[in-house]
Amino acid sequence: MNTVLMIIKLLGGLAMFLYGMEIMSDGLKQGSGEALKKFLGKLTQNALMGVLTGTLVTAIIQSSTATIVLTVGLIGAGILNLRQAVSIVLGANIGTTVTAQIIRLMDLETSSGSLLTFFKPDTLAPIALIIGIILIMFIKRSSTKNGGMIAMGFGVLFTGLLSMTDAVEPLAESKAFADALAYFSDMPFLGIVTGLVLTVIVQSSSAMVGILQALSSTGVMTFNLVYPIIMGINLGTCVTTAMVCSIGTGKDAKRTGIVHIVFNTIGTVLFMIAMTIMQKSDALPTLWSSIVDSGAIADFQTLFNLVTAIVLLPFTGLLMKLACTIVKDDPAKENKYPELNGLDKKLMISPALALSEAAHCVSVMAKAAKENVDLGLAQFKQYDALRSDDINATEDQLDRFADTADNYLIELSRSIENERDKHQLNMLMQCIPNIERVGDYATNFDEMANSMADSKLSFSDSAQKELDVLADAIQEILRLTVDAMERDSDSTACRIEPLEEVIDDMVLLLKDRHTARLCAGTCSINSGLVFMEALTYLERAADQCSSIAMLILSKNNEAILNNHHQYLQMLHTSGNQSYLAEQENRRQQYLVPLQNIQ
Repeated sequence: MNTVLMIIKLLGGLAMFLYGMEIMSDGLKQGSGEALKKFLGKLTQNALMGVLTGTLVTAIIQSSTATIVLTVGLIGAGILNLRQAVSIVLGANIGTTVTAQIIRLMDLETSSGSLLTFFKPDTLAPIALIIGIILIMFIKRSSTKNGGMIAMGFGVLFTGLLSMTDAVEPLAESKAFADALAYFSDMPFLGIVTGLVLTVIVQSSSAMVGILQALSSTGVMTFNLVYPIIMGINLGTCVTTAMVCSIGTGKDAKRTGIVHIVFNTIGTVLFMIAMTIMQKSDALPTLWSSIVDSGAIADFQTLFNLVTAIVLLPFTGLLMKLACTIVKDDPAKENKYPELNGLDKKLMISPALALSEAAHCVSVMAKAAKENVDLGLAQFKQYDALRSDDINATEDQLDRFADTADNYLIELSRSIENERDKHQLNMLMQCIPNIERVGDYATNFDEMANSMADSKLSFSDSAQKELDVLADAIQEILRLTVDAMERDSDSTACRIEPLEEVIDDMVLLLKDRHTARLCAGTCSINSGLVFMEALTYLERAADQCSSIAMLILSKNNEAILNNHHQYLQMLHTSGNQSYLAEQENRRQQYLVPLQNIQ
């Protein structure tokens, strides 16, 4: 009965430990977004900086698996390459040892009244919980919620650790436990396998090392027993990561998982050879039978990962070649906008980062749609079948991305808690169909130009000149829209609506003129119908840009968010001087030259 109760208490403590890590990690990842993406991208330009970056990021988010999964997601997004990912992997293994170094605070011996008492887990845990609950329940600000989650997670983690330590105390007097330890001490390979299997089951190397540190409180665990288990734990975590990296990812992502396995396997083999030689040569004779505490376990784990990284750092190129040999490239396929394949669900491990990458991808979608419209308009001047193929290929990419992005953002919405991020996500979801429609107009222009080429039709000189001026205005409003999305710029978004108003006036003028040409017989009916249809699509493209601009502005403005139409009506009638000045500039730039065409 006592054994059953001990197991229940041990597993309960482990559950709290894992949940505490999850809460703490979620708090840290919720607050990381664009900054983390730039940090990983810019500070990994050489192998050493990549290792340091991987170490730091993993130390912060308390999970090497999370760091590597994020790295894999950023590879898919085109932000990191394989070389950068390999160096981050080397550093991630070092960073994960920080948890064990924190846990060693259990070994602090303090006198009554000493300040160090506040750093012991049994004091630190309730302090962290108190801070966390104050930040979450009483202050109730979105800016402090993540900090509260981190503090709560830290407190729960240490509470679980203390519970595990209490649960295993009776084992110090257990003969069966002592016999089992003696059996494992004589079979280091079995220790490696045990550490590997248990880590794959628990899915956390930090938790397994924490269990070892809790067991060390019994005072009966020797170094000869512990070191193979620690190496097995490192192998176990890379197996878990490799499985994650292999699911629904590109070639470089799979290679990253392979590098992680090779890295830890080589490290384990090298250390086992070194340990065996030392033991057989009777070097450090007192080390093997010495009793270890949580500090010794933390130090060996850090030493193992640090030495392995230092030894293998000069060979990152060989690790990459090995991974590329195992996972070969597919035959090259042209991908004009690779960023449209960047919405990897693995990035959702950090919702803020996933949202940041989604915003980047949607801005690339807008750029692709704009460039496709440019190609579509060029077809009216000189139809080109190869250009048509490019237009249709890009349109297929845009359609696939729109479907993927919708599903991605819907799933991501379940993890978004910050109000500002919710507004950002809402804006992106509404922008996507507008951008998709702009892309559709490119294929409309291509089909119309193809029909004219097949029928040997053309616009009159006056109609072509008019279409060129309107096309310039449309390309400008699309450029502004892409720029506003890329830079998340309200000031640029404000310049879109005045131009859209001028484009409306241009379209009305051109429809009147073209109707007059049709009545006068200076333009054929068939080409005239195509011209009028082109005007309709161009006007609609400007309307989509106006809608996108309102969505960008509404993200930071509740009045616009609640009623776009009321805001537009107010804008058109309020006599806003900056609006009127921009509108007049655009009239001079586009409408006046159009009026002067004979």
